[in-house]
Amino acid sequence: MNESNCCDIAREKVNLETSQIAWKELQRFFANGTAVFVAPDLDLVDVAYQFSIDNKERVASWMQNNQVALVSDQQAIDWLETDAEVWAVVVKPWILVQG
Repeated sequence: MNESNCCDIAREKVNLETSQIAWKELQRFFANGTAVFVAPDLDLVDVAYQFSIDNKERVASWMQNNQVALVSDQQAIDWLETDAEVWAVVVKPWILVQG
């Protein structure tokens, strides 16, 4: 299997593990500091894949551009108050969230 096939398989796995969920179901992850906000202009699956392969440069770039960050208190409050459904995917130890 070549590298391209491995990447495709890994991305497909991440895609299959991505789903919509009520933000209130993710409160415990927010409370322990593992809920990560992904800006809506980014592809959640691509971000999750980059986390999964530990692409520090790419993730750092997104963080510098405020496109990836820990979920803020205000975001958590807003999502809870509006009973928001968010897209989420687990990349241990993180829960990536896009809402």
